[in-house]
Amino acid sequence: MHELGVVFYVIRDVKKVAEENGVEQVETVTLEIGEVSGVVHDLLTDCWNWAVKKEPIMEHAKLQIETIKAVTFCEDCKQEYETVKYAKICPYCQSENTYLLRGNEFNLKEIGVT
Repeated sequence: MHELGVVFYVIRDVKKVAEENGVEQVETVTLEIGEVSGVVHDLLTDCWNWAVKKEPIMEHAKLQIETIKAVTFCEDCKQEYETVKYAKICPYCQSENTYLLRGNEFNLKEIGVT
C-alpha cells in the first residue's frame, strides 16, 4: 500500500509550508491526482484520516481530491483521446504510436488554513 507513504510525504510538505508561514491549524489539503497515477483515492483517504490525527497542526484537516482526466496523444493523426476509455490504441486511426499527455500527475494544489 504505497498510499500511506504518499500521505506521509504530503503531510511532511504541508507541515513545512505551514510552519514557514506561521500557520497554527491546517483545515484542508487539496490534491490533484491523475486518473492513471496508480493512486487509489479511497485508500489514500483512509490513510489520510489515520495519519493526520498524529499531527497537532493537521489533526482536523480534511483531504480534497481533484481528478485530472487522462489524455493520450496520437503522433500519427495528431488527435487527443481519453486514455482510460481507449488505452494505447488511437480510436481515430488505430495507431499505437501514442503517448500520455496528462493524467499521471500527483500535485499538492492548495492548503486551507485558519
